[in-house]
Amino acid sequence: MSAIALLKYAVLFLFPLLMTYAGIMDLLTFKIRNVLVLFLLILWLIAAPLAGLTLHEMGLSLAVGLATFCVTFAFFAAGWIGGGDAKLASVAALWFGWTDVLPYFALASVLGGVLTLVVLQLRMGRIPFPNYWPDCLSRFRDGESGVPYGVAFAAAALILFHQTDWLPRLT
Repeated sequence: MSAIALLKYAVLFLFPLLMTYAGIMDLLTFKIRNVLVLFLLILWLIAAPLAGLTLHEMGLSLAVGLATFCVTFAFFAAGWIGGGDAKLASVAALWFGWTDVLPYFALASVLGGVLTLVVLQLRMGRIPFPNYWPDCLSRFRDGESGVPYGVAFAAAALILFHQTDWLPRLT
């Protein structure tokens, strides 16, 4: 197997792995590290030419990522989402590009809404909060902690990634 083929398979493995890590870290710490988002960006910069994206396609994906960053930064400024969530959504939009970004955000919105309802129910005591849960999950009791929307962004990416044209382009 050539080095290029190995690199292509690594990309197909790393994107879902990193999105899973982002979702888990956001769930446990309510933080998404900048280095993780930067790594996803660098991985896209490597993957796009490997997958044969044209400069036009890359430009459209970059435009989608930038537009997403502008919108999600406004959401962050309004206090609706965290900064890590905004950056993760932007880099995910880059990966999904202009052809798949709408289904991605539609699913992420539904998952984020369900997540918000569950968190609100936990905080209102309608869903019992088990005493044996780890301390890192105690943030769900705190009404000031917000909601870890990175979980929804990561889950939507994991559900839809295999339906994009990345798999046929990289295999």
